[in-house]
Amino acid sequence: MGSSRLSWDGYTGTSFGKADGVMALASVEGGFGVEVRGEEGTWRVAILDPEGEMVAERACHDGAEARTYASTVRQHIYWLSPEKFREYYRIEGPVEG
Repeated sequence: MGSSRLSWDGYTGTSFGKADGVMALASVEGGFGVEVRGEEGTWRVAILDPEGEMVAERACHDGAEARTYASTVRQHIYWLSPEKFREYYRIEGPVEG
């Protein structure tokens, strides 16, 4: 079974497309993003930089854990300054803004 994808802007609720089992959660405009991928027992949450490159990744037990973690990261993207977000998730590199 191949992976599938659902894109969603967590701040406006706009859906960009879908397929079974996987969600890609869009970033705040110009900021970090979160992507959830899952297929047959393998779930991962990736933090994406403003260019869409993965800068951090976490394995999760199941889809519920992945969605919960991704939701937390989305909240942190919204609430924290870019500097604090990078510090909290140990993301190296220059702060853009």
